Amino acid sequence: MQIAVLSGKGGTGKTFVSVNLAAVCENAVYIDCDVEEPNGFLFLKPKIEKTKTVEVTIPEIDESRCSGCRDCVRFCRFNALAFLKGKPRLFPELCHSCGGCSLICPTKAIREIPRGIGVIEQGASGKLSVLSGTLNSGEATGVPIIRRLIQKIPSGRTAVIDCPPGSSCTVMESIQDADFCLLVAEPTLFGLENLKLAAQLVKSFKKPCGIVINKDTADTELIDRLAEQENIPILLRIPFDRGLARTTARGELAVNSKTYGAIFRDLMKRIRETAGGKS
Repeated sequence: MQIAVLSGKGGTGKTFVSVNLAAVCENAVYIDCDVEEPNGFLFLKPKIEKTKTVEVTIPEIDESRCSGCRDCVRFCRFNALAFLKGKPRLFPELCHSCGGCSLICPTKAIREIPRGIGVIEQGASGKLSVLSGTLNSGEATGVPIIRRLIQKIPSGRTAVIDCPPGSSCTVMESIQDADFCLLVAEPTLFGLENLKLAAQLVKSFKKPCGIVINKDTADTELIDRLAEQENIPILLRIPFDRGLARTTARGELAVNSKTYGAIFRDLMKRIRETAGGKS
C-alpha cells in the first residue's frame, strides 16, 4: 500500500506526520519526495547505504553540421534552445529532456547526452527503509528524481510518501500511484485555502483520502466545514502541544512516547479502513 502525505503549503507538519506514520508501520518504506528541501532524515537519521546520481538527457549540438534552420528552436516549448549570433544555444536548466529537437533536426546535428540533476540516497533507520532524493540547486524540476524514487518502492511493502508541498507537477508525480492520500492541514485561513487546492488535486486523481488537522487549537470550524462539504473524513486531530513541539524541535520521533505511538497506530488503522482494507 502506498500512502501519499501532502499539504497545500509548507509548514503544516507534513513531514512530522509522514515520519511518525512510517515509524509505526511494520515492513515499511519512507520516501522523501520533497526533493528541493528533504528533511525526513532529521528525524529518522538513517544510515546511508547507497547513493546514486539521477541523470536526464539533454541535447548536444554539433555546430559544424547545423544548417541554421531553427526547427529545433521553434519546436522547444520550454525555450531551452535559442539561435544567437548565427549559432544555436542551449539553456540546459530549462530542458525537459523530451528528445524532440534531436528527432526533428534535418541535418542530425543534435544528439542526446546525460546530465546529472540530483541524487537518490537509500538507507535504513532501524527496520524502516528510507529513500530520499535531492535536487541540485538551480534545476527547473524534480519530477525525474521523484519518478525514480517511486520506481524504487519494493512491492508488497507499505510505503509512506512524503510529498512536496503545494499542488504542482512534482506533487502530481508523487501521488499518481498512491492508494491513499493523507492531507495535512493547519486550522488557519491560509491553511484552509491551501487545503482546498490539495483536496481538488486529490479528487481529480480519484484517490481515496482523509485529513489530519495539525496544531489543533479547538478552533477548526472552517476545516470541519470543508471536510463535510467535500465528504473527506478527518482521521486525526493533533493538539497544539508545547511538549510535542519541543520533541519535534529536537528531531525526535513523537511515536517513541506511548501516547503518540498509539495515536499513529490508530491513524494507520483508520487509513486502511478508509482505503477499503488495502494492505
